[in-house]
Amino acid sequence: MAVSGKHEHAQATGKRTLLDVVCRYAEYIATVFGRGAGQKRGYCGHPEIELALIRLYRATSEPRYLQLSQYFVDERGREPYYFDLEAEERSRPRASDGYYRRHGLRNLELRRYNQSHAPVREQREVVGHAVRAMYLYTAMADLAAELNDGGLLAACEALWAHLTSTRLYITGGIGSSERNEGFSADYALPNLGAYAESCAAIGLVLWAQRMLRITGDGQYTDVLERVLYNAVAAALGADGEHFFYANPLASEGHSHRQPWFEVACCPPNVARLLGSLGQYVYSADDNHLAVHLFVQGSANLCVAGQRVQVRQQSDYPWAGSVRINLEVERPTAFSLWVRVPGWSRRARLRVNGQPVDRRGALRKGYLRVERTWRSGDCLELDLPMPVERIYANLAVAEDAGCVALQRGPIVYCLEQSRQPTAAAQPAFVADFASPASRRRWRGHAARSRCRDRHARLERAAVSREPAPHGEGSAAGGRAVRNLGQSLARGDAGLDA
Repeated sequence: MAVSGKHEHAQATGKRTLLDVVCRYAEYIATVFGRGAGQKRGYCGHPEIELALIRLYRATSEPRYLQLSQYFVDERGREPYYFDLEAEERSRPRASDGYYRRHGLRNLELRRYNQSHAPVREQREVVGHAVRAMYLYTAMADLAAELNDGGLLAACEALWAHLTSTRLYITGGIGSSERNEGFSADYALPNLGAYAESCAAIGLVLWAQRMLRITGDGQYTDVLERVLYNAVAAALGADGEHFFYANPLASEGHSHRQPWFEVACCPPNVARLLGSLGQYVYSADDNHLAVHLFVQGSANLCVAGQRVQVRQQSDYPWAGSVRINLEVERPTAFSLWVRVPGWSRRARLRVNGQPVDRRGALRKGYLRVERTWRSGDCLELDLPMPVERIYANLAVAEDAGCVALQRGPIVYCLEQSRQPTAAAQPAFVADFASPASRRRWRGHAARSRCRDRHARLERAAVSREPAPHGEGSAAGGRAVRNLGQSLARGDAGLDA
């Protein structure tokens, strides 16, 4: 991400020293690749430059960078196949050829591996290497927004629906197969053998944010939050110095976080995401201010031409009470959106002590309050957090007879190594193994298949019910608390 790094350097320092270097580099790339005479009709095997070029365009307002990104996206998957032409011109094998042979990646499967099996506008299923896919889809969404391109947006929506309904872990992890570091078949979601690379989870956060910006639909924020508090938080050790590259959902004691890796993409990617967390909490424009995530801290935003300071007070995700205070330069009319998470069915919002009618204000997962806002206005959001059982789609064979426990946005993790010997087999697991419990699980799954509008967001989950009082509230909660501290602390101000 050299291009993005130079852009971030310019933002942080106000100097163009490195930004000018990367501009010259992008201009050189534009002379090599394209549809002009003497140019290569190629694109990168690992999608990444596409979204970086869009960031460069936004930093410089130079349309050539946007056009180059559009070329790379639209050229992918077209015939004649670029990598076949490139192979004919090479005098020696690529460094990656040995890797592809060892993992049996060839012909159509190799094309699917780097998402070049079809033009992107025709793709409807998420396939191949998970990180590459996420970076490509993020660029497609960015281009759809910049160019008002309905075709790219339709492709993104179809790919999103496929991912969240058939190939998404309950933690928000993606990419179940180690063989291709990515996707395999629908509902093939092993727990012990899950790959679920940390960088893929971060890529899903990027894509979800772009889709949210375009549509204003809370379904994308729900996935973004799920990934942050589970897949990403678990990738980082409580000491902030050890990391998971792959994130299996079960372990026999052989999976441990490491301080570094030979291919060390995940540790700096996690650090970059946490350092930029402020940009995911709020969004604002001339007409509205949206609160997407609940993170204690403050932010300074510009809404309807006025400077607005937003301050959140909350112990989220451990408690569901959120207090939002506003300070504005002068009374200003705009729409304020407060997200209601998909897992919450009894959310209540009050403005200056007065309840907001949820039926009239809730649209696409956000309570929208339109009024003239004044300094001192206060919003109080209450999100009850019962512990709930989450059941997988019956097609997920590995989860037959299994249940996950979730409270608020957090999926609980039980670590046997932290339990006393007598507690190594929790009572609720033993109880669920009974024939009566299995029959009850099948009944819940069948009844819920049609009614749960958030099924696609929870590993294609089709049933959820409150757990008996106190279940899953001890060791699992402690483990997740440690993993999530870096996201939930939120003491520093967020200057957006």
